[in-house]
Amino acid sequence: MTTLIFMNGEGISILWVLPFAIFLLCIAIAPLVGPHFWEKNLWWIALGVFTAPMLVALTFFLGEALFHKTVEKVLEYLSFITLLASLYVISGGIFIHGHFRGKPIVNTSILIIGNLIASLIGTTGASMLLIRPLLRANAGRKRNAHVVVFFIFIVSNIGGLLTPLGDPPLFLGYLQGVPFLWTLQNLWKHWLLVSGLTILIFYFVDSYIYRKDGEGILHKHDEAEPFQISGTFNILLLIGIVLAIYFQGHFLTSVPGWPHFGPQEAAMLLLTGISLLLMPVKHPIRLRNGFSWKPIVEVILLFAAIFSTMIPALHVLELRGSGLAIREAWHFFLATGVLSSVLDNAPTYLTSLSLAKALNPINDLGFVFRDGGHVSSALLAAISCGAVFMGANSYIGNGPNFMVRAIAEERGVKMPGFFTYMLYGAIVLGPLYALVVFIFF
Repeated sequence: MTTLIFMNGEGISILWVLPFAIFLLCIAIAPLVGPHFWEKNLWWIALGVFTAPMLVALTFFLGEALFHKTVEKVLEYLSFITLLASLYVISGGIFIHGHFRGKPIVNTSILIIGNLIASLIGTTGASMLLIRPLLRANAGRKRNAHVVVFFIFIVSNIGGLLTPLGDPPLFLGYLQGVPFLWTLQNLWKHWLLVSGLTILIFYFVDSYIYRKDGEGILHKHDEAEPFQISGTFNILLLIGIVLAIYFQGHFLTSVPGWPHFGPQEAAMLLLTGISLLLMPVKHPIRLRNGFSWKPIVEVILLFAAIFSTMIPALHVLELRGSGLAIREAWHFFLATGVLSSVLDNAPTYLTSLSLAKALNPINDLGFVFRDGGHVSSALLAAISCGAVFMGANSYIGNGPNFMVRAIAEERGVKMPGFFTYMLYGAIVLGPLYALVVFIFF
């Protein structure tokens, strides 16, 4: 019995994937059947029921390999949360004034801007910078949840395909040896197709809903305000976060012994501290932004449980992935994408990359990875697109997704539930994924 539960011939029992599946069901179902209970008790459910027991088991009872993987994932979690919290705090001190009204052309313009800058300041940075102006512009509309859903699709995910700064999976690829400009040079057609069609779909959907519901309300204070940006020093701090990410990657690839964890996180915390020092929580600009700690605290708790419970799932995938008959580029696109929808897309990217290296395909990349391995250009493109695009398929597929949802719900937007959101993704993005497979893979 002990062997069945703890170990098998390949490492650990598949039963250790159950906590992850159960927590996903909690995220999906609990807010629907008991929203007040879930909100009030999330801290002890996430930390006491899932995170702490899993970390104890993984650290002390499941062997050396799981111990080292757990340490690695804990550091990844701390880095991930430091990034999200830094961008959340700093962007909360930036207020964009102006005559904004949630018309389809205005909403579409914001999504286009977010799609363009996501690869420069990251999907998280673009999301945190633009979600508040978008919510204010659409506050008076009868139905506005679809605007946030498409924002997650386009700004929080698809827009980050062009550089390693855009999305965490691509940054990990950069650290593995993928040249900085490889994604821009090789994936711009994939990005243009998917982002362009998604934006076009949004425009027609939003136009239909806007006409059906009426024009909504134009806030008086917005009507009289010219366009300007308050808290511009926070934009410099935001750029500082991006530079910290870039130089961390640069030093890791050029300075022997440079630590994987520490310098980047310290820089982010320093910039966050400067933002709070110069603009405290009760500053008028933060108050006007509706800044509060609730969304980031919710994300910290949820992803603590997600990161801890997904470790066995990733381990099982690495051990048994070779038996999944994943060989062709379109196999990797779909497999990486589907797994990125429920697992964090960064470790999923690395797992898929390891599986691709094991196939020993013809190397037409013009480079090898730092571990000496190689893949074909088609396989690397498929893995990259799958991880970035299909991170949009669920609220937990990519870091900014849940953050955007939490901010929107705090502003009174009735966001779709976990499964309903996934259904929207399947309807809107599913045909586009099929088109990507048909054209590129």
